[in-house]
Amino acid sequence: MESTDLAALESRLAAVREKRGYLLPHHGLLALAFPDLLAGYDAAYTAVALTDRVLSHHDREFVWLAVLAGISAAFAAAAWAIGGAAHDFAARDWARQVSPWDPRAAYLAGARALAPLRLVHLAQCATHVCRARWRLLEWQIEAAYADAVPEDDIAEALTIAMFPGSIPRFVEACGVWLRLIKEGRVPASDRYRAWSRLAGQGGFDEVAGLSP
Repeated sequence: MESTDLAALESRLAAVREKRGYLLPHHGLLALAFPDLLAGYDAAYTAVALTDRVLSHHDREFVWLAVLAGISAAFAAAAWAIGGAAHDFAARDWARQVSPWDPRAAYLAGARALAPLRLVHLAQCATHVCRARWRLLEWQIEAAYADAVPEDDIAEALTIAMFPGSIPRFVEACGVWLRLIKEGRVPASDRYRAWSRLAGQGGFDEVAGLSP
């Protein structure tokens, strides 16, 4: 990544950090891949969460807590992705009992039997975000890399899940991808490895010294 591009990336993130006091993984991804979307998202977040309107601070935070705790994400984007919950269950709780059958391999074989494969990967990534299926998202992102799906395509698919799936789930999804890159589980490009190396994306816990 060119030093001028990195400086611009860090400048975009510095403006967000100054306003919020911390960064999360999705800030780095948007600053890297879609800076115009970052600007729009930041403006929307500021208007929704930081700008005084009618409610008091206390009342606004109360409503935020209710929304975060009470909304049910029922978003059916792809039948196979939704059915992947069975494979997730098998991998989590029955791996030894069903061996040598491999839930991950079986899930991905079914996904790869669908077409067009690039769009299948993107649709299923977004579906897993909306349904908070993080193990399946890991499998899907790893398979998308293996099948040469462009990284910026994956990034946009995750952003499409931002509102139907909720911002918190989008944040978590960015963290899942970030971890895959950091652990060397996907052959990320220089641009995306640069994102994984950006310091300060661990949210409040990192600022408070509660996490690395």
